[in-house]
Amino acid sequence: MTASTTSFKWAIALGLTGILIGIAMAASHDHAVMPAHAHLNLLGWVSLFLMGIFYRLHPALDATRAALIQVGAWIVGTVVLAIGVAAIHLGYPAAEPVAVIGSLIVLGAMIGFAVIVFRGLARPRAAARLEPAE
Repeated sequence: MTASTTSFKWAIALGLTGILIGIAMAASHDHAVMPAHAHLNLLGWVSLFLMGIFYRLHPALDATRAALIQVGAWIVGTVVLAIGVAAIHLGYPAAEPVAVIGSLIVLGAMIGFAVIVFRGLARPRAAARLEPAE
């Protein structure tokens, strides 16, 4: 499995989850978990899908173990963060460390993505060899 494929599949799963949370909030007229809904949609759907596009456009990076670890960390961090934020807004302030841990995992995953992007794009590509026509 590649980082892009993992990104796309999880982005869809997290995006659907975010939509379902939004529908549940609208139906119940209780928008207490709106911050968690927003984090899940932005980090889980938008950001993860954009990472997948980046990796798909850079196949040499997409196939690396570092990219798969980075995407996995992003997914875990996003889920942990969304759960922590939802719990806090549902009246469980003791869940703050959960949100903090999720935030730090996402931060680490973003730093990992930055390293992959900057190092991966800085590598010189092999020059095309031109051969004289016969």
